[in-house]
Amino acid sequence: MSAKSTPTACLALADGTLFYGQGFGAEGQAQAELCFNTAMSGYQEIMTDPSYAGQIVTFTFPHIGNVGVNPDDDETGEPVAAGMVVKWMPTQSSNWRAVQELSDWLASRGRIAIGGIDTRRLTRAIRQSGAPHVALAHDPGGRFDVEKLVAAARAFPGLTGLDLAKDVTCAQSYRWDEMRWAWPDGYVRRSEPGKKVVAIDYGAKRNILRCLASAGCDVTVLPASATADEVLAHQPDGIFLSNGPGDPAATGGYAVPTLQRILSESRVPLFGICLGHQMLALALGGRTVKMNHGHHGANHPVKEIETGKVEITSMNHGFAVDGQSLPTGVTETHVSLFDGSNCGIRMVDRPVFSVQHHPEASPGPQDSFYLFERFVNIM
Repeated sequence: MSAKSTPTACLALADGTLFYGQGFGAEGQAQAELCFNTAMSGYQEIMTDPSYAGQIVTFTFPHIGNVGVNPDDDETGEPVAAGMVVKWMPTQSSNWRAVQELSDWLASRGRIAIGGIDTRRLTRAIRQSGAPHVALAHDPGGRFDVEKLVAAARAFPGLTGLDLAKDVTCAQSYRWDEMRWAWPDGYVRRSEPGKKVVAIDYGAKRNILRCLASAGCDVTVLPASATADEVLAHQPDGIFLSNGPGDPAATGGYAVPTLQRILSESRVPLFGICLGHQMLALALGGRTVKMNHGHHGANHPVKEIETGKVEITSMNHGFAVDGQSLPTGVTETHVSLFDGSNCGIRMVDRPVFSVQHHPEASPGPQDSFYLFERFVNIM
């Protein structure tokens, strides 16, 4: 932002710190938890990832908006993240797939963004002090009541104890048969019969469902509130637990008893990702903890303990499974090489496993896609 330009957006932290910049996207105000994401691509997938409910995302990569947006890259119907913070204002998009500019897309969907921010300084503050509560305001006239903005940031309740899966899950069950994008046809439908998989939707990304279909699954998606009877009535060959937002302990209030009953009444293979991983850990007797600033990005190294293989993964979580809390019969399979936090578990004597990272690679590398194939192979 030029020294002579008038700020049209303000980011207020609960501790009173203020960042001024240029607003784009929608006008108005939003309160949320602030996190940072280190991915170098996939900003549209990030903004539409249901796991970002209740959060504003700071992008550490400066070139945000340079490839525009297009309907094929949405991970759900509308953006879920409350807003975005970037270093440089978006330039005109330059990509053959673009159908709309990022700023216009955000404005049409009621999402606020701020550019011209020192994202390095902001990211250091998040790392040192934890994910802050913030208020983000965009006013083309540059009129900001700073005291009210800071008060709004302080009034944000935070994600601890908050069940957000109920807000982003599907309203009713549906079938999914769309497979992963491939040149030259884009997304194609699965036509061959496959393994019957019930996916419990805590905030499922579309590309996860596509990966299941591409790996050989006939997928039926059920809401997060689905009962054990409703899940087992489909007589599935496998059960999948999706990603999602919020505090896993809060969502576990209704999800954990369902999973415990499924595990006690069925030997069906089960695979979980992200919040689904945390739900499984809670159902097996483990516990979860709030992280200082979470893991958000497409370049996180994860080690598979049994093989020693290191995978570069996509992550998005602010809570983690406490690896020390896992009971007898449950083993830790993956750990983060950034901080040693748990990234995977499995039952010793059952075809039940889960990972914290996102093997669907949307955005991010494809190192972990084999997990979908592993799930199909054990069914």
